[in-house]
Amino acid sequence: MEDRVKVAAVEEGHAHPISDERAVLPELFDRAVTSYGSLRAIDFLGRTWTFGEIGECVDRAAAGLQGLGVGPGSRVGLCLPNTPYYVIFYFAVLKTGATVVNFNPLYTAHEIEAQVRDSGATVMVVMDLERIYRPTASIAERAGLAHLIVCPMADALPSVKGLLFRLFKRRERARVPADARHVGYASLVQAGGAFRPVTIAPEDLAVLQYTGGTTGTPKGAMLTHRNLVANVRQVVAHGGPAFREGEERVLCVLPFFHIFALTVALNLAVVIGGEMVLMPQFKLEDLLKTIARRRPTVLPAVPTLYGAIATAAETRTLDLSSIRTCISGGAPLPADIRTRFESLTGCRLAEGYGLTETSPVVSCNLLAGGENRDGSAGLPLPETIIEIRNPDEPHRLLPQGEKGEVCIRGPQVMAGYLNRPVETEAVMVEGAIRTGDIGYLDDDGYLFLVDRIKDLIICSGYNVYPRMIEDALYEHEDVSEAVVIGVADAYRGETPKAFVTLREGAGTTSEQLLAFLATRVSKIEMPSSLEIRTTLPRTMVGKLSKKELVEEEKARAKMSTAS
Repeated sequence: MEDRVKVAAVEEGHAHPISDERAVLPELFDRAVTSYGSLRAIDFLGRTWTFGEIGECVDRAAAGLQGLGVGPGSRVGLCLPNTPYYVIFYFAVLKTGATVVNFNPLYTAHEIEAQVRDSGATVMVVMDLERIYRPTASIAERAGLAHLIVCPMADALPSVKGLLFRLFKRRERARVPADARHVGYASLVQAGGAFRPVTIAPEDLAVLQYTGGTTGTPKGAMLTHRNLVANVRQVVAHGGPAFREGEERVLCVLPFFHIFALTVALNLAVVIGGEMVLMPQFKLEDLLKTIARRRPTVLPAVPTLYGAIATAAETRTLDLSSIRTCISGGAPLPADIRTRFESLTGCRLAEGYGLTETSPVVSCNLLAGGENRDGSAGLPLPETIIEIRNPDEPHRLLPQGEKGEVCIRGPQVMAGYLNRPVETEAVMVEGAIRTGDIGYLDDDGYLFLVDRIKDLIICSGYNVYPRMIEDALYEHEDVSEAVVIGVADAYRGETPKAFVTLREGAGTTSEQLLAFLATRVSKIEMPSSLEIRTTLPRTMVGKLSKKELVEEEKARAKMSTAS
């Protein structure tokens, strides 16, 4: 494994060296503008921009930010969906030497305020859409936001669509007051003058990416320019011929405020000179129409999105022939979804693995040629070392093939958590970051994940991994989605409970699914009960979420005890 990593990292003649101590994100962007200036950089609902045009927008926005006092040490929040404004302000903020703080546009006012205070952001960039603007505006003064930069949706659309938006979407548009706190996008880029270049070091903080980490408490992972530059170059090197410079069209349906999309969609497209086909939100029908019309070649997505496409392809004819490279991340990829997607679409689907604290990609199956192993999260990226350690004695390394906590070394590992030295120290062991995931490496260095440490269910003293049960459920032809959690049990301490959704038209019962499971898992792993539901909770980026189910079961147990 180590030989492979070293070879991939120093591949002779590679256009994007990973170990470049001088590289910063604005340099990568400026290189793209110079190299690919006339090529299309963005397609947003039919309106397009070249790299040269986006480069001019970035410089004007950066100058406008400098006019507001933004510079090294400043923190600027981006509370934006996937629109050209996100790309422009992401690089504009970084060019001033300031730090980008990513905000989910669907956050409540309470969540936004907490993150503003923790990050120290003083400027926020928002859309003029009421549902995005209002929560931020309501807390701006008390949270210490000096400026709200408001970007008009209509101006980013093709001319006819923009006109129709102004005429028929008035209720969706926010009423923005004309005061010193509010700055319109047009005013910002017109009043800034010339951009004044600043010196940026690779170790400078580029992005504050908030995550629950391994403890569930939101905290800002400090990702430096070196971290993010290294990770996108690692992805490009790992992909090899899967990425053709100046030729790819990347379908950006995952939100850029999520670190997976930031690296494997936005930063990747810039490095390889690819066109970003932007979608501001995920709706299956819109996604399928966009694929048909814009003919993307690269699709980074989460498993549930691939499952939705596969389900659609089972009932109608879809032309997905343009898509050559599919990367699944954000959650474990069920074997059933991968098999269905590949057989129905003809696209190769490669599962990868990472976490916010590693910028985020750690490993990935091969994107072109070679072997992809069922159930594996792939091989480590170049210059990445995966260690398996005893979770109870983290200083003890475990031999290859033995299950333990996955720990990571590499240039993509974060600088730490903002203002949380204790939490930072707790998550590091001898220079490697503890992921909180249980897994093992096979004889060829492929990583296999078993489960999250915090999801581990201890039944009568035995370790039960929910993912093993979930994978067994996915083997049933009628199961669409599956989630397994641990619930309190008077006899065993904890016991598994399963929740599933069925494919359309399926009539399988809970009893039948439990009988099916009994032939595939041990008695200690058998769920005490199984519920069939029409939907299962998800996170804001579409991943299946266990948190709501756990809380629901706790509330149910309290009610049962009270009665």
